[in-house]
Formats: sequence, structure tokens, C-alpha cells
Amino acid sequence: MSNAKTSLLKKLESNEAVIGIVGLGYVGLPLMLRYNDLGYRVLGFDIDSGKVEQLNSGKSYIEHIGSERIARASSQGFEATTNFERVSEADAIILCVPTPLNKYREPDMSFVVATADAIKPYLRAGQVVSLESTTYPGTTEEELLPRIQEGGLKAGREVFLVYSPEREDPGNPCFETRTIPKVVGGYTENCREVGIALYSKAIDMVVPVSSTRVAEMTKLLENIHRAVNIGLVNEMKIVADRMGIDIFEVVDAAATKPFGFTPYYPGPGLGGHCIPIDPFYLTWKAREYGLHTRFIELSGEVNRAMPEYVVGKLMEGLNEHGKPVKGSKVLVLGIAYKKNVDDMRESPSVEIMEILEKKGANVAYSDPHVPVFPKMREHHFELNSVDISPESLRAYDAIVIATDHDKFDYDMIEKNAVLIVDSRGKYRDFQSNVIKA
Repeated sequence: MSNAKTSLLKKLESNEAVIGIVGLGYVGLPLMLRYNDLGYRVLGFDIDSGKVEQLNSGKSYIEHIGSERIARASSQGFEATTNFERVSEADAIILCVPTPLNKYREPDMSFVVATADAIKPYLRAGQVVSLESTTYPGTTEEELLPRIQEGGLKAGREVFLVYSPEREDPGNPCFETRTIPKVVGGYTENCREVGIALYSKAIDMVVPVSSTRVAEMTKLLENIHRAVNIGLVNEMKIVADRMGIDIFEVVDAAATKPFGFTPYYPGPGLGGHCIPIDPFYLTWKAREYGLHTRFIELSGEVNRAMPEYVVGKLMEGLNEHGKPVKGSKVLVLGIAYKKNVDDMRESPSVEIMEILEKKGANVAYSDPHVPVFPKMREHHFELNSVDISPESLRAYDAIVIATDHDKFDYDMIEKNAVLIVDSRGKYRDFQSNVIKA
């Protein structure tokens, strides 16, 4: 056993290791809190100086993570910084940076590459680097490995390289960082052993796999499974609607089967940082091997078409009221990508808003979790959330339920809205002013 490995394992086991987390968002921040709670000293790295300033003043910018938790972490030694030279202070460096798609739906590895380039001058013997960002099989070996070895350190002997995909589910009260099993793959057996030691203190169940590629593919399979099944039920929704059948009733009935069926529910499209994006990482990589991932691509087509489908149902409803979409006042309820969170990443609600705006509608939104429309990479609205009341609802030609937050008063909405387009199955019984989309 190398001296570097022995020393690092001892530090991890005794909670004396310094944990460095790069990327302090929906993945990195909960991980920071978990290690901080265990007594590790945690350094947080982010290129966003505004985030760093907020964290160091004890404030949170993520709704389901309270500021009191950040303040407590700071009092227990947590510190955030934009100075990557301090990577040398960390014994473990966990990368939690975005991996979006570019406009051609190809992997955008710029955040991973830029982060690897930022940390590599400050790496030293006795450190472990773990990538948690979702990506295609081979990324850890192809992008990280040459960079961490560039200065002469040998992976598996002096530094240790791990891939362990994040599995955060923001706003899900049934799971937290500690209780979600953690898949860990290492570049070498020594790397895997160090990775297990890194995560076994913080996570109840660690699932070792034979390589970083297996771990990378595992995360993709998890999300492709969801994307394909959601695509299937979205397509079934369209067929059921044409036949006059309520797809939500169908799914609920099918879910009573105690074996061989898992319920997936339709919606206005896919959102979040994983499901709309990750399948295309495998699609892109498979081309290198001369393969076409037909299931993935077909489900992607179906899911990407759902915002247009919802707008089409809205237009049908407006036509029945003798109104064109151009000039109509439309209120979109819920613009986060899923219920009860403030996470806007890849939200189909925003696509619905953009389609409506292009068609000439006057678009507003209401979301108790998103009071001001945030700055986004590809979407721009200068809007604030509208407070809904019986009077305000009656002022709109149509209401689109895009995200079914629990804070909405659905009885009040149904009683006062002129027209409701329901993409989330909130209204199961017949209502004359509701169109199921």
C-alpha cells in the first residue's frame, strides 16, 4: 500500500480530511452540509462570487435548504471561496459542476474541463478527485485522468480518481443525501478503495462497481429508464385523449398491479438537470461505436413535443371561447420543473411560455417558489410572479397548470378561471372549464 493511500485513508476514517467541493448548487450544497455535520472541515469552491458571498454570510439561495443550516455550517468551519489555489488544502476534491447540452444536443463538457484545468496546478500527492457530474462513459478517463496526471502524479498511486454519480432529488422529503445509495467506481482498485472510504462515512450505503465507466453508465441507465417510460406514457396520453379516456385514471388503475408495472405519469414535458439531458450523452457517445440509440431518440422526440401539445390544447380551448391565442391573456401556473421546488433547470413551463409569447399571447406566471423569473442561459422573461385570487384569475382568458405545486388552491382556481388547461391531472372529474392536456 502506498504511503499516499495509507495517509489518505487514515484521514478519511478519522474525519481529519479536508473535503473540497467544487460547484455549490443543488448537488454540492447538500453534500457540503452532510460532511460538515460529520465534523469534517469543508471548503466550497464556486466561480460565482455572489454565491460565495451569500454562503459566507450564512445565507442560502436554494429554497429547500434553509439559511439556518448554512449559518450553522459556517460556524462549524465551512468556508466558500472562488480561489482555486486553495485546492491544495483539500484531501478530497468532489466535482459537482453542470454538464448541459449545447444547441446541437451534444454534451457540453466545458464546465468539467474548465474545472479540471483550474484544479490541476494545485493537486498534490495524497488527494482523491471524484467527479459527480452526469456524463458519458469514458469521461473520467478521457478528460480528468490526463489532466490530473499532467504534473507528474500517478493516478492510483499518488492521487486517486473516482466517479460517483450524484443522485439528488431536490424537494423529495423521503430521501436525503445520507439515505440515497452511492455508486462508486475507481480508475484503479486503489482508487475505488479510496472512493469507498470517502463516501462510506457520509452515505448509509455505498455500491462499489468495477470501473468509472460502469459508474458513468449506471447513472445514464437510471435516467434513460425514466425518460423512455415518461415518453411512453406521454404518447399514451395523446392516444387516450383522442379516444376520450383519462390517462391518469388508467395509470392509477394499472398501478394496482403488485408486480410487473411501475407507474409513470404524463406531463407538459421533461424538466430538471438529468432526465431531459442525460440520455443524449449516451446517444452521442454511441455514435462513436457506430450505434443508434433508437429508443432514447424516440422518447426524446415525444417528450420535447409535449410543450407544443399543451399549447395546442390551449388554442383549442380558446377557439371554443371565440378567442385567438394572439392577444389573449394567459397565466401559467408553476414554472419550476417539478412541484414544490424552486429549481428552474430545463423547465417545460418556460418552453410553453416562449411558444405562447411567439404566438402573440400576453403571458404571465404565478409560482410561489419562484417570485422573480431568474436569469437563465437560454430563456429571458422580465416577469414577477403574479398573486392569484378570484379577481385576478377572472382577468385571464386562460390558465395553464404546468407545475402542480401543493401551495396552489385548486378549488379556488377551478371556481374562478374562465378556462383551465390541465397538463398535470389535477382535475379528474368533468369540469366544463377544464381541458385536459
